Amino acid sequence: MAVIHFLGGCREVGRSAVLVDSIMLDYGMKPSSPPEFPLNGVSPSEVIITHAHLDHVGVAPNLVDLSPGIYMTPPSRELSYLLLKDSMNIMECPPYTKREFRQFDSSIIEVDFCEPFEVAGWEVTLYNAGHIPGSAMVHMSRDVNLLYTGDIKLEDTRLMNRADTKFPETDVLILESTYFGVVHPEREELEKEFVESVVETLDVGGHAIIPAFAVGRTQEILMILEKHGITPYVDGMGKEVGKILEDYPEYIKSAKGLRKALSKAIPVERGKREKVLEEPAAIVTTAGMLNGGPAMFYISRLYNDEKSKILLTGYQVEGTNGDMALKTGTLNLGNRTVKLKMGVEQYDFSAHADDEQLKEFVRISADRGVEVVFTVHGEECEKFAEWIENEVGIEAYAPKNGEVYVI
Repeated sequence: MAVIHFLGGCREVGRSAVLVDSIMLDYGMKPSSPPEFPLNGVSPSEVIITHAHLDHVGVAPNLVDLSPGIYMTPPSRELSYLLLKDSMNIMECPPYTKREFRQFDSSIIEVDFCEPFEVAGWEVTLYNAGHIPGSAMVHMSRDVNLLYTGDIKLEDTRLMNRADTKFPETDVLILESTYFGVVHPEREELEKEFVESVVETLDVGGHAIIPAFAVGRTQEILMILEKHGITPYVDGMGKEVGKILEDYPEYIKSAKGLRKALSKAIPVERGKREKVLEEPAAIVTTAGMLNGGPAMFYISRLYNDEKSKILLTGYQVEGTNGDMALKTGTLNLGNRTVKLKMGVEQYDFSAHADDEQLKEFVRISADRGVEVVFTVHGEECEKFAEWIENEVGIEAYAPKNGEVYVI
């Protein structure tokens, strides 16, 4: 028997948090304004973090007063440290203190893929989730077998190998649902359209501002541009992340390809951003949803330039600046809201499984013996659960935040 308490990430994207008995699986924030956090009032004995994105780890330091062991892969540890420290520095009211942040880092136990370990009476094994470097699915075995996917991708990209689907037999599946109902474009065609837009922008004398998530997306975009002979500038935290990933070649698809892309990209030095704008350039920079970061500096200088473009490379949470730019053609620069004369385009370089891949994963899981599926981390969780029951014949639920299930 297992008691599953859903604390966040249900019928929404962000603030993932699932408590299985006394084990917390992820504890993140929703990057809305203001940020949203998981439901509280729980006391986990252990914490397992699937990966370093803030919607999965963003408030995990809040749990350290309970002195849990905190488990994650080695790259997730370094990346979490970097993102949490940055989050603490830029937020007006950080959800954790510096002491909690230090205690969180000192409580981490590093675990590699496919190395079983014991936690609170469960045998736990992490498997590659294919999402970002170090991202893991969590398989838990006791009298019931459970698989929590975190965020997954069932397709190779330039940076990552697809998720490992050779996990053991499983009774219960907790599955992300971000892109249920959405089919991503073919990667090769997507790259072609993206590169053509960058080249077109440079040819007319404009600047291609490419906001990208620091972890995973920045490095993939740099690899794409290098492959097509474009030398970009790189600004923001993505530079530091690239250096970290070079130390973990076993967690990425092509260490050689990443090293080559990082070596050719031109890092923007502090205080030299104005100089970068003197000539047409492609600039890969944080933040991926335009909520702060160097991207806002460049856009504040270029928003009236019809030759320049903002090329968004990922999901835009509702209410973020990136979402506003796409829907209304306006942007909040902090002290004022401006109308963008720059072009705004979105390219779906998603690190998540799309509709076809999610359905494939359900069928693979059914072959591994899954009898119950919980759909989480998405805006169409109810429809996904309905599809699973109707098309695969497996019991499926789309839980609400706060609900408890006994399996």
